Amino acid sequence: MRAVTVLPGVAGSVRLDELPEPPPTDGAILVRTRALGICGTDHEILEGLYGEAPPGVERLVLGHESLGVVQDAPADCGFVPGDAVVGIVRRPDPVPCLSCAAGEWDMCRNGLFTERGIKERHGFGSERFRIEPDFAVKIDRGLGLTGVLMEPASIVAKAWDHVETVGRRSNAWSAGTVLVTGAGPIGLLAAMMGTQRGLEVHVLDRHTAGPKPKLVRDLGAIHHADVRSLRDLTFDVVMECTAAPSIIVEAINRCALSGIVCLLGVSSSGQKTEFDIGGFNRKLVLGNEVVFGSVNANRRHYELAADALARTDRGWLNRIITRRVPLSHWREAFTPRPEDIKVVIEFSEE
Repeated sequence: MRAVTVLPGVAGSVRLDELPEPPPTDGAILVRTRALGICGTDHEILEGLYGEAPPGVERLVLGHESLGVVQDAPADCGFVPGDAVVGIVRRPDPVPCLSCAAGEWDMCRNGLFTERGIKERHGFGSERFRIEPDFAVKIDRGLGLTGVLMEPASIVAKAWDHVETVGRRSNAWSAGTVLVTGAGPIGLLAAMMGTQRGLEVHVLDRHTAGPKPKLVRDLGAIHHADVRSLRDLTFDVVMECTAAPSIIVEAINRCALSGIVCLLGVSSSGQKTEFDIGGFNRKLVLGNEVVFGSVNANRRHYELAADALARTDRGWLNRIITRRVPLSHWREAFTPRPEDIKVVIEFSEE
């Protein structure tokens, strides 16, 4: 079978390989890959900045944003041939730590976790993959290709879950307004889940043309192409999705009294900007504010994401996927274009 592989730590080493069928030790469920989403983590791995192959193996099968169709599954495992599924990315560490033992491997406390397509486990970027029933999530087949958005949606579902958990520190706290910075896939999905909660959603994104402003407005959210258009507004919840240092500072400054800021972007190290740490401390302490980071997701968040996607207009979700690249032209998927939001490699037809 064909698979997209990379030599971790070596820039420009990505290629399409012919590999054996996935071994049963990978999981009891055999899945035919429908599509694979490409994100910033994949580009970092391609640049040699990140990624680890499985022990004893030189190359890593890429891909963690999956969508597939079950081909074969054991009886009574909860899945049958024809089910649309996505794979959970992270696996608990073998110790396990307290979080992993509780099924919250996304909060692993010793760093010994593994991740499909990222860290010490082959990804989903092959024509077929196997997966354990406990790490497969069934989705609505009506989602079609947009089911590939499940993994990024799970990260956003976790962010909202944790925001609401933090908010319960006060019996009187409730959110009314939300600022999302960035209108990439994570930002758009964060805005989508904000509108599903009935909140007033503002999205700060520099694009004035193209699909992003219209996607924001079609949610019923308010698009801002320039920070000046925010005027003196502050927000109960801020979802920072750009990882740009200057925008991170702006996001923190826009937090309302008793507000919550969730940082969802991962910045590269070495970037510097002027930052008043004393003023930051004063603002947080005197305002009872919270700033936290969030990454990855566990099964409960995937299930929350599946529900959120199922309740979203299919046409709107389809517009997030701006390029569909057949496997025969796989290299094109890794060459960014200005109009890209989400790029998907299609391994097979529906």
